[in-house]
Amino acid sequence: MKIFKFGGTSVKDAEGVKNLAKVLQHEGLENTLVVVSAMGKMTNAFEKIVDDYFDKKDSTSDAILTVRNYHLVIINDLDFKQKNAILFDFEHVFAQLSTFLTQNTSKDYNFIYDQVVSFGELLSTKIVGAYLTEIGIENTWIDVREYIRTDNFYRDAKVDWTETEKRISSNIDTSKLTITQGFLSGNKTNTTTLGREGSDFTAAIFAYCLNTESVTIWKDVIGVLNADPRFFKNTEFLKQISYKEAIEMAFYGASVIHPKTLKPLENKLIPLYIRSFYELDNKGTVVKKGIDLYPKMPCFILKKNQILVSISALDFSFMVEHNLRDIFNSLHDCKLKVNLIQNSALSFTVCIEDLYDNFDTFYNSIKSKYKVTYNQDVTLFTIRHFDKDSIERIEKNNKILLKQTSRETIQVVIQ
Repeated sequence: MKIFKFGGTSVKDAEGVKNLAKVLQHEGLENTLVVVSAMGKMTNAFEKIVDDYFDKKDSTSDAILTVRNYHLVIINDLDFKQKNAILFDFEHVFAQLSTFLTQNTSKDYNFIYDQVVSFGELLSTKIVGAYLTEIGIENTWIDVREYIRTDNFYRDAKVDWTETEKRISSNIDTSKLTITQGFLSGNKTNTTTLGREGSDFTAAIFAYCLNTESVTIWKDVIGVLNADPRFFKNTEFLKQISYKEAIEMAFYGASVIHPKTLKPLENKLIPLYIRSFYELDNKGTVVKKGIDLYPKMPCFILKKNQILVSISALDFSFMVEHNLRDIFNSLHDCKLKVNLIQNSALSFTVCIEDLYDNFDTFYNSIKSKYKVTYNQDVTLFTIRHFDKDSIERIEKNNKILLKQTSRETIQVVIQ
């Protein structure tokens, strides 16, 4: 069996949905489970609904209408001959959204987020499944929330692997074509999500539980490059990456592969392919057991919108274990992602990513006990397998706030 994952870019419009069908026809329709993300930028659009609803803005209805019209355009452009079924499902999804927004009593933003944003994946997979049926491709649509079970940590739920594996292995017909949602999961009573960009992880969960032959992530690039072409010139194509190296790259923030995706695949030696949905004869990059990197070269990873925080004791005492414990507990409670750490006798410096707008809460929680200084909107560059030229490429004409070097990796924070 194979697992295919299609991100939002691949199904951003009707032509994308049609191209997804072409990929399946090219690769084979049987023994395949397809994981699909929300269409285009619809996750952002649903986040706008959440924000407007949470802040009790009058624009909530306009935000919903934007999402509704976007999907209706795609449905109309697909020119269904039998449109009643997809329109019924479409209206049912929006009725569920309306019911939640009307009846919800929770004031927990993260809970509301998961319940609302999840409708993006439900809509995209309903449309994809209906189109495949329309053109004669038999498929089974499943609700992933009934299969991937998690705890109650909304927006970054932890997988209950025992329950999830039992549900997936005993209920998925691996001989057929199955369509399901990425990013979503469920606890005993409500929708949860696996974290932003979690659809790759969804594919890995199914692969692990079903012992599949491979996982393929279909993208608009030919595979993994040694740098993001949006920010770097003269990027080069990587043919093969080991699990270990890919985990390192993902940990440091390489956007092509979601960090949680790799470990389940490594545990069962399931190869991961990153391929272009435009160039179907190109086999792309493979992540598997073997040499770390081929061809071996410096790899650049860039993370913008970082916050560099320096923390020291108010009485100038050493920053020792109990101080660090307090700081890390607060970082965890505020869901701040740590991307770099540097410690000295008197200070502790950390480069963090504020994914959930909780930095002010973190700052207020520690400022009474520590002296805290910070720089916002800094950029973190990480270079794997660095050489002199690659370091000069980053440092030239930039103000360096922090630099840290290990055997294979150098990290530089610039402003």
